[in-house]
Amino acid sequence: MPGSALVAEGDFSCAAVVVAGGASRRLNHVPKASLSDGTNTLLDCALEAVAAASPRVVVGPESLPLPSGVLRTREDPPFSGPAAAIHAGLECIAADCERSQTSVPTWCLILGVDTPRIAPAVQQLLAAVRGVEQTCAERAAGFSPTGSEAPTDSEASAGSEASAGFWGVSEGTYQPLVGIYRFEAIRSVFSTGTTDASVRSFLRRLNPVAVEMSAADTADVDTWEQAQALGYTTSLWSSY
Repeated sequence: MPGSALVAEGDFSCAAVVVAGGASRRLNHVPKASLSDGTNTLLDCALEAVAAASPRVVVGPESLPLPSGVLRTREDPPFSGPAAAIHAGLECIAADCERSQTSVPTWCLILGVDTPRIAPAVQQLLAAVRGVEQTCAERAAGFSPTGSEAPTDSEASAGSEASAGFWGVSEGTYQPLVGIYRFEAIRSVFSTGTTDASVRSFLRRLNPVAVEMSAADTADVDTWEQAQALGYTTSLWSSY
């Protein structure tokens, strides 16, 4: 995948949470993750988009077919919303790191399962974070890209609280399930009170920086009309 090295270089580490257990009410409860274009399911697309991340966790039911090495968990109770799903995914990552005696990742991608063309947008998020990491490394080394000790506006922004995360915005609409955040920060924010809660209400506490994205890249599947437009109309399994 183009840009995969962004995760592997230096000390930058990134996990991913894919939210895939919604009730799909506007699709007559047909699981979004199961919708296929004849080659890939929406779940396949989401996992491919975050292929460079480690660990990857899918929040959804036991019936979801997952590749080897991809973690699975479920929000408690089931169908209690994406905020609860994000909480469950973050805790799963933390538990996996504890079991393997490895450090928790520095960053974490948050992605819904219903955006089949999202891969370029994910690369935008990774590039934004890479810029933050590079600026921090340069500061630690005492290097000023501008040749002076005073930071530029962009450098100051990168080092501010806003760098706790980035989320996508397309044509003025913010995408709460297209984002990347510092792992410890987002885990703390989503630690309690997530059942049936608004994802945006939690994410706003992180002061995320908006990353402008293409509407084509962030197009999602909420209705059968949208599924038809994107070419994902065949369900490979009928229920969770």
